[in-house]
Parts: sequence; structure tokens; C-alpha cells
Amino acid sequence: MKTALTSLLALLAMGAPGLTAAPVKPNVLFISVDDLNDWIGCLGGHPQTKTPNFDRLARSGTLFTNAYCAAPQCNPSRTAIFTGIPPHRSGVYHNGQKMRDVLPDAELLPKYFSRHGYWSAGSGKLLHYFIDAASWDDYSPAKEKEDPFPPTFNPPNRPISLPVGGPWQYVETDWAALEMDDPTYGGDWNVTQWIGGQLQRPHDKPFFLACGIYRPHEPWFVPKSYFEPFPLDSVQPGPGYKEDDLDDLPPAGQKLGPNRYFEHIRRQGQWKQALQAYLASIHYADAMLGRVLDALERSPHRDNTIVVLWSDHGWHLGEKQHWQKYTGWRICTRVPLMIRVPGGQAGAVCDQPVSLTDLFHTLTELCDLPPPAHISANSLAPLLRNPQADWPHAAVTQLGAPDEYAISTQSWRYIHYRNGDEELYDIAADPHEWTNLAAQPAHAAKLVEMRKLAPRQAVPVPPVPVASLPELKWHPVAEPVPPSKPDGGPFDVVFINRRADPVELLWMSPEGKPKSYGGIEPGAQKRQSTRPGSVWMIRDATGKVLGHFQVGDRTSKAILPAP
Repeated sequence: MKTALTSLLALLAMGAPGLTAAPVKPNVLFISVDDLNDWIGCLGGHPQTKTPNFDRLARSGTLFTNAYCAAPQCNPSRTAIFTGIPPHRSGVYHNGQKMRDVLPDAELLPKYFSRHGYWSAGSGKLLHYFIDAASWDDYSPAKEKEDPFPPTFNPPNRPISLPVGGPWQYVETDWAALEMDDPTYGGDWNVTQWIGGQLQRPHDKPFFLACGIYRPHEPWFVPKSYFEPFPLDSVQPGPGYKEDDLDDLPPAGQKLGPNRYFEHIRRQGQWKQALQAYLASIHYADAMLGRVLDALERSPHRDNTIVVLWSDHGWHLGEKQHWQKYTGWRICTRVPLMIRVPGGQAGAVCDQPVSLTDLFHTLTELCDLPPPAHISANSLAPLLRNPQADWPHAAVTQLGAPDEYAISTQSWRYIHYRNGDEELYDIAADPHEWTNLAAQPAHAAKLVEMRKLAPRQAVPVPPVPVASLPELKWHPVAEPVPPSKPDGGPFDVVFINRRADPVELLWMSPEGKPKSYGGIEPGAQKRQSTRPGSVWMIRDATGKVLGHFQVGDRTSKAILPAP
């Protein structure tokens, strides 16, 4: 059965009386915003935010106020959106994986549309730091480079605002107001400039056009004008912040909540500055969105283009004493989602629990295309026709392992940790999840009900191939070997000997004393557990020091080059 949208477009295509024509397929403008929580006006996440363009898009279509990401990390979330396959079925669970290692043959959304008669193009970050060139007809920057980032100003002499607290700290956790205008800054301005150009020109095919707005992803460097609406002395924490919001959490939640980022930021007296910079970065992203919406309004495609806007996951700024992402709480898993359909409702609001994984199926239905058999079975099209339509589905967010997930229904949320710990929240009464009800006998029946919604037959997390691991820098013997300064949890590093002779692997103690961890034969590799800030020295069979590796903040490979 054709959708109401397809029928409407077919009537438009008829043109003059008596003239018949094939139904006109709608265009798709697919907009992502990186690391954006609910701090936009239409979602009410922060009273000081300034987002007129997010709000005007919401007013022109349907705003989903209870939408959730497939995972609170970029890679599995974006993979689920572009494949239509949730993490527990795809096996893409975390950022350390490469999508094509796990899903070498998966057809992505742009390729699917291209194969069905569309011109598919994109700009900016849409997948996790790669483009997947074969999936696009055109891209900016050039798709062959597999680097989705256009030229962007990067201040010298970093860090600017937040001193580095240790080897555990993500290098981009920093912020500053830049004394420059938008074109000089580049970045998202370049992305939206290219997208606007594609919207202005005529097309001989319907298009699938994807726009990746990077801010408010870190670093929070944006032009100074976007900081000015947020005077520092007036900046407030988000309404979800509560100082003692860990007391009723189970051990797994108490371990996940407090992280050293928030502690470090407060110790450096930078919490208000960080809040200001996040608000400024959202305001900047809003302005970039406005450029795209204005370009569409001026274009010949304004009345025949579906607009979808989403964020890959939310962001903590102190809630649950946490900074960044990776958690199952609502501030991290609930995301902006707006869909505008030509001829559809304007100003509609839907509070049903929906998943970003459902966007693939939704677009196939709206464009009257056959959905691939393997994607999510749910389409949001019925909710676009009637936001109060029956919706018997829950939204599942995977937390990095098959048995660790969050489940969202219309009024309840449930978090299950891999050790069996649980949290339960009545979000109708407690939207910030301050009161964990899992241990209260009065809610035992609800707990049983939520457990039944757990993902079934989850696939295991596949190992990351050594070839896909990031590579540590080799420091040859000319540089002095420093002591280790271990700081953070353990993970593995794979040491690879490319020399023709065996070598010895030694850990440098904090006192600068080497401790042997055995040999590595020529052409062989050794997997070694270590910690951020550790230093590993390599010496040959004669005891001569060849050089060293310094461990960063994640699983890596360390290649000893041939001489």
C-alpha cells in the first residue's frame, strides 16, 4: 500500500490535467549532530540554551521527545543508523572496532538509496571517522581520502583551557572562544556550505543528501560570538545535576558514574567554563543547521524533501558525577530526533519510545522503497501519521557488551549491567533518574516486565584484528627512556617485532628500573596487559637498548620497525 506521502507526491507529479507521470520520489536531507544531548529549546534540557533553528525544524515537523540511540558511543550508534541493524545483532559494540571488519558486506543507507535510483552524497562526519567511499556517489571532502573532516582551524599551543590530567585524558577535551569568523574557522561552516550548494542546484534524480555537523563534539572551539550569549557568571549546570545522585545506585552504576574527567575539571576550576563552551558549541551547531535549512527553503526542492535530524548520543556534564558518554542513563542515551515530511503534520510531538536504528526502515517506507529483509522491523511512519498511534515497542540501547543494556518504554527505563546489577526509573515522575526503584518491593512486577524486553540472541563482541588497532609511536634509542607513570585501568597492547632478530620486552617502573616480560621472536607478536602512561623498553639479545613505546589511553599495537 502506498503511503499518504507517496500518494500526495503522485498527485503533484500529474501536472496539467490529463497528463500522467510516474510518482515523484521525495528527496531525503539526513542531518546528524555529534554528541548533542537534550540541551535544545524544544526538548527543554537546559534553560539557558539558544537553539532557534533546532526549534524551528521541530515546529515544522514531528519532534520525538523519547528517542534513544542504539549505543552511547559514536561507532555502534552510527553503524546501527546506517545499516538498520542494532548492535546486539551486528556485533559492532564499541568505538575500538572498525565497522568493515565486523560487517564487510553490509549495505549502508546511501548505497541502498543509490541502488534504488537516488543520487547519494554527503559531507562531514557521518560514520565513525571514515567515509566508506563505495557507499556514496559524491562526498566532501573527496570520498577517496576516507577523511570526512574539511579544513578546520586548530589553535596552536594546546591545551588552552584544561590542563592534561594524565595519560587517561582524551586529547580533545578542551575549549576556547576563538577570535575569528565562521568562514575562517572552517569545519562545519565548510560542510554546510557544500550541502547548501547541492541543495541549490537542480538534480535529475531524487537525492539522499547527508550533512554531518561535528559540533558540539569536542574540542569545544568555536568563534567567540557564540560564547557571548552565555556570560560566564550566569552559567548554570543542567537541571539533571544532583550532587548526591549516586547513593542509591548498585555497585556497577557507582563504578560507572564518577569518572576522573569531572573531578579533574572541577579541581581545575573549569566546570562553568566547560558548561559555557558546550552551550556555545550547541549554539554554533544551531547556526550551522540554520544555514542548511535556509538553503533548503531557497531551493527548488523545498516542497519535496524529507528532513531528518538526529544526534548519535547524548553527553554528561556532571550528571551522575560523570563526564563524556558511555553510560546507560537518559542524559547520555536520549537524543534529539526530528522528522519533517512534505505534506505532513507541523508541530507534532511524539513521546513514544523510538530507536535511531528504525530510521532506515522509516525512510524506505516514506520513499515507497522495499525495506531490506535484515534491518530493524520497525518504521516510525505510523507515528508520523499519528503521534499517538499504538506503539508496542521498547527502545534498546546497548552498552558495549551483549549483557549490558538500557531499555526505554514510554514511562519507564531499565538498566542491566553485565554483573547482574539493575536500575529502574519511573521517568514520568523522575525524568532525571534520581531515584533508583530496582530494589523496592513495590516495583518488583515492573522489574520483571522490563527484564522481558531484553535483547535476545545477542552476538558476542568480536575481537579487533591487530591490523585495525591504532599504532603507538616508536621512540628510537636516541631518546632517553622515561619511567612509567601508570594511571588508569588495564588493557592490552600487541607488540610486533619486525626485526630479523629476537628482542626483549621490558616494563619501566615508576622509579625508572626495567623489568623483563620475556622475548619476542623475529616476525612474532606478543599481547601484553598494560595501563595508560606505561613505558615499555625494547632491547636486543646483547642487552643494547633499541628504544621504547609509551602507552596511551586505549588498546593499540606497537610495531618495532626493522633497522
